[in-house]
Amino acid sequence: MTLAFNPSSLSVPARHHIGGQYVEGELEIPVTAPSSGDALQPIPRADAAMVDRAVQSARTALKTSGWGQAAPRERLRALCRWADLIEQEAVRLAQLEAVCSARPVAQAKAGDIAISAEQIRFFAEFADKEGGDLVPVAAHQFGCIASEPYGVIGAITPWNFPVSMAAWKLGPALAAGNAVVLKPSEMTPYSTLYMAELAVRAGLPAGLVNVVLGDGPVTGSAITGHPDIAKISFTGSTRAGGQIMENIARTGIKPMTLELGGKSPVVVFADADLDLAADCIDRGITANAGQVCVAGSRLIVAREIAEDLAARLIERFARHQPRATWEEEAGFSPIISENQLARIDGIVRAATDKGAEILCGGERFARPGSFYRPTLIAGADAENPAIREEIFGPVATFQTFETEEEAMALANHPTYGLCSGLFTRDLSRALRLARAFEAGTVWVNRYGRSRDHILPTGGWKSSGLGKDLGREAYNANRRTKSVLIDL
Repeated sequence: MTLAFNPSSLSVPARHHIGGQYVEGELEIPVTAPSSGDALQPIPRADAAMVDRAVQSARTALKTSGWGQAAPRERLRALCRWADLIEQEAVRLAQLEAVCSARPVAQAKAGDIAISAEQIRFFAEFADKEGGDLVPVAAHQFGCIASEPYGVIGAITPWNFPVSMAAWKLGPALAAGNAVVLKPSEMTPYSTLYMAELAVRAGLPAGLVNVVLGDGPVTGSAITGHPDIAKISFTGSTRAGGQIMENIARTGIKPMTLELGGKSPVVVFADADLDLAADCIDRGITANAGQVCVAGSRLIVAREIAEDLAARLIERFARHQPRATWEEEAGFSPIISENQLARIDGIVRAATDKGAEILCGGERFARPGSFYRPTLIAGADAENPAIREEIFGPVATFQTFETEEEAMALANHPTYGLCSGLFTRDLSRALRLARAFEAGTVWVNRYGRSRDHILPTGGWKSSGLGKDLGREAYNANRRTKSVLIDL
């Protein structure tokens, strides 16, 4: 099977997946291919009653299957069968991902789908290795901290990496013994639905993974406010994360994991390898057309190398050429929608109105689809919207510094603290500044996540609460109780 495909002839799942079956609903929400602007198969919007149906399906699946109380290695084996099937169906998954998202089909197959299978296996391995603890108490007593699954987890995933984000939520939740009700973005629903279908085919109990389609105000609110959902896991914007916190506070307290927005700095010192820095910065802001929460969008560069590095970046940015996501050869990704492209361009215009200068880009590509040129902006101060706001597009700002103290003052954003990057050959400086960055992740002489799933990810400040990936993500899907027995 070739990777390239015709989007108009691709068969897509477009119904809720509840209790191991597809469930009909009125087709209310349009879905569009950002590479062309063409309409795709619309999807239904789950109301509170449909969400409740999914939740009750999850509760029934837990009760009848004994998933949460099963021998841990039984969960491990089932999840590994699912990961194997995801790899076997990588072409189909990649096509379902590419047709409505910004992910080129080749990158989705080689990256997103392969990594998702790895992550599911990674979390499956925790099932028989993480648990409670015996604790020191008096000699006539027995004390332990017992670890148990929550029950039903509510998950909401974004549109920028649909399969990967679903694996982030489903892998640790299922390995920890829970069931899940998951809402993918209404803009990119198809690949997540197929993952749920594959879970049933792999032998996971029907109803353990339920996917409800819909938007945030109706479907998302019904999930976060449902009394039988014990925990929420969300990846998305800081604004939406705040709304989720508000809804949870109003409808009933429950724990949550929130990975939210970022405005991440990349600090480049004069002793850095400039070609390495330029390559990493280029990937860090143009990958997925900058539609990445960890995008390195604020470049903070030593003044003596600023002109040289800017020239290298402008040359690299000019190489990127757009290509439809369903073509065999990967190209520069589209912006997810015309509304998002207009928002990106609006921030760029507002930045120049307040005195900033566009060094390159600053406009859409002259071709069908929602494609925006990689953009570099200089001369913006701390109050400029290009510095202050998360743009979520291929737009980076360029600031300069003279001292280490000035660099860190520019780097630490008043609102966001998701990730940060540092380029220097000075090991002492790297170790010293790794502590000074106010962010949940620091990358040195690289920019971007690796496939070391043991490293947790999560933000400080308004960039989130809790962690995805790593041991922390597994443990976040279990709750503890203290047990003390007089002997």
